[in-house]
Amino acid sequence: MARAKKAGKTATAGARAARAKGAARKRLTPAASARGLGSAEIGLELGSTEVAPLVELIRKAGGAAIGAYRDPLGSRPLVLATLPLGAVQPTPFQRDLSPTHTKRLAEKIDEAHAFLDPLIVVQGHDGRFWTPNGRHRLAAGKVLGLRQITALVSPDEALAYRILALNTEKAHNLKDRSLEVIRMARSLAKREPRGRESDYADRFEAPELVTLGIIYESTPRFAGGAYSSFLRKVDRFSERTLAVSLRERAGYADRLLAIDTTVRTLIAALQERGFKSPYLRNYVVARINPVRFIKQKPGDTRPAMPIAQALLRMSAAAKAFKLESVSNADLAWVAVGAGAAE
Repeated sequence: MARAKKAGKTATAGARAARAKGAARKRLTPAASARGLGSAEIGLELGSTEVAPLVELIRKAGGAAIGAYRDPLGSRPLVLATLPLGAVQPTPFQRDLSPTHTKRLAEKIDEAHAFLDPLIVVQGHDGRFWTPNGRHRLAAGKVLGLRQITALVSPDEALAYRILALNTEKAHNLKDRSLEVIRMARSLAKREPRGRESDYADRFEAPELVTLGIIYESTPRFAGGAYSSFLRKVDRFSERTLAVSLRERAGYADRLLAIDTTVRTLIAALQERGFKSPYLRNYVVARINPVRFIKQKPGDTRPAMPIAQALLRMSAAAKAFKLESVSNADLAWVAVGAGAAE
């Protein structure tokens, strides 16, 4: 017992030190030189060839083009406009709508008597207007009964596939990110059947999100956070077409779900033995992780182990797990690792 208490104190101190170290790493350093457009290059006339077709579409939809400019960073043409709420739809691969968040957002907008955060809207290939990052604000506008909603409208449909970078209204958790990535992947697989999975690496952010997305589709309560560090070391973007890679990933997802079934059985058995730590799952998964002690350099494109081989070893380790080898002191050190991750 004394040993466990000592380990717990050490774990707390270690977690505090890890958080302090992390805060130091997050300090921002300003760029050494300026970049982007100057003021003379930013302004655009609504009648200019770069935006005139888009301005006409806005008008036909019942909206009003207010002004146009080139984005100061990437020089993309953008139109500031208002659009009827019915003319804008959320992209079909966004996270699900949260009624609670929508209601709270509508209340705050109403309290401010101003809609100050325009939607980002793109002109889709079907001629309709899509918002990749404004689902909740759009829904809040409907709750408030707005006739028109302000928007930054871009003719570049590719922006619709950059949801993870554009969404600023509600922080993404792992489940949100994974579901949006798998929805994007399925949409792109149909629209661009020859596209390789690796072609979309910048849009999908991380390969493990595709695998986890498949799991979350069927198992919304899956504890993906416990397996993300394992997947980061073994999951890589495929050079095969999206359709082929998605079929392959479906097999990986099934195997990981089978492993998790065994893990849940082990957790239940440990709880029966009196272990009540919130880190039981992290502990068990860490113990059966075949690449736990393999170090990788940041940005390493090579997997620590082929994912199929890693899943096979993980499954075998889960089945061979010895319940009697678990101690409270071990769980305390898992808490240190969790604190460092935070």
